[in-house]
Amino acid sequence: MAPRHLKAIKDTGNQLIAALDPNDSVGILDSYFPKASFFTEFERFDRHLDKMKRQGNPIDFLSICSPNYLHDAHIRFGLRQGAHVICEKPLVLNPWNAEALLENEAETGKKVYTILQLRLHPQLQALKNQLSHSGDKHEVELTYITARGYWYYTSWKAELPKSGGIATNIGVHFFDLLLWLFGPLQYLEVHQHTHDRAAGYLELQHARVRWFMSINADTLPESCKKAGKTSFRTITVNQKDVEFSEGFTDLHTRSYEAVLNGLGFDIPTVLPAIQLVHQIRNEKTTPHSPNAHPFVQLPLSPHPFPP
Repeated sequence: MAPRHLKAIKDTGNQLIAALDPNDSVGILDSYFPKASFFTEFERFDRHLDKMKRQGNPIDFLSICSPNYLHDAHIRFGLRQGAHVICEKPLVLNPWNAEALLENEAETGKKVYTILQLRLHPQLQALKNQLSHSGDKHEVELTYITARGYWYYTSWKAELPKSGGIATNIGVHFFDLLLWLFGPLQYLEVHQHTHDRAAGYLELQHARVRWFMSINADTLPESCKKAGKTSFRTITVNQKDVEFSEGFTDLHTRSYEAVLNGLGFDIPTVLPAIQLVHQIRNEKTTPHSPNAHPFVQLPLSPHPFPP
């Protein structure tokens, strides 16, 4: 995610003043902001920004691409610096974390924004404009598969308390998309929630949704495997496909443009999706429901780690 934010900062005519990353293998900075001050320790990063602030030259924005479970702490740090904050998804893991940040916003007078790039995707914006919400509910299937290697299972992303699990880590902006397109949640079932996939059923105000998400390459459709593609995204609405695997190149830049124009996605906007993924994470599974997505029947990998 970080290179997309670096590109967005540069494309919108802004400067990266300082960066923090515990890993020093970030040569990607050379392509964008080679003169940015760089730190591998939070304390030195904090000292540097505080010195700039005391000298009358504070930062305007803090961009966050850290592990999910650290987001709310890093957001509070940015607000205390007197900066607006732009944070990658998921904004936070739990609804009460978001509610606390609303209080921090009020105390500091600064705003927190998140990246909901799917709301800016041209094909999905066109879909929203085409939808007619009559008395009937739309029949929807959402499938999102993005293959990950074995490294994933030994990183923080595989730890439920740190990432929130598959539905949260790779799915929160898709659930935001569904809520944006079809209205608030009325009912849900969770059919799978394992180390490499999650699936379930939602009833929204204007839709019945069967959804499936996976990081296992074995779950990719054969057409993707033959074409050498590692990701597959599709929405079917009333048996009509809305394919949106392409068109993601500049969405982070468009997200930054929206924030800079006062039109970014704020905490109240993202809160319903945070509430939904939290409920999914804590819901008891019902694997044999007649509402299950067809991909739920795909075989599980025997173990989350390589032999």
